[in-house]
Amino acid sequence: MTSGAASGRAWNKGPIMTPDQLERYRQQLEGMRVRLQGDVTSLSGEAFRQNGGEASGNLSNAPLHMADLGTDTFEQEMSLALLETEERRLELIAAALTRIAEGAYGRCSECGRDIAPARLDALPYTPVCVECARTVQRDNAQREAGHVPSPGNL
Repeated sequence: MTSGAASGRAWNKGPIMTPDQLERYRQQLEGMRVRLQGDVTSLSGEAFRQNGGEASGNLSNAPLHMADLGTDTFEQEMSLALLETEERRLELIAAALTRIAEGAYGRCSECGRDIAPARLDALPYTPVCVECARTVQRDNAQREAGHVPSPGNL
């Protein structure tokens, strides 16, 4: 017996969901995309602002105190981390919108099974079902713990 992925996504050949359901998810994803694009613009401004000097109201480019510089640096690093996360989420949303256009939305990209509606309601941009997400998380955790060599370390 072959798996859905190995047999060319043979699990479910019929439509994954109704046109109305697809439209509801498409609208939800579009709304998320617009909101996140605004967040990314705002975070970009915070992440790439200058520390100390004229940016903080000083006439010289030296911060008032080393602790101020440390705080500015921490805030900038936090903004960069958030920016990276939001940009990744925008990529996932764009991919989900592409899957809707191609008729593949709601089907797991790993095993080919339908993704549970509750999962799509919680994470409408997810490309994988719960079971495959658990497998990926477990594999990543083992790799980070040093139990499984990553492909780059072979």
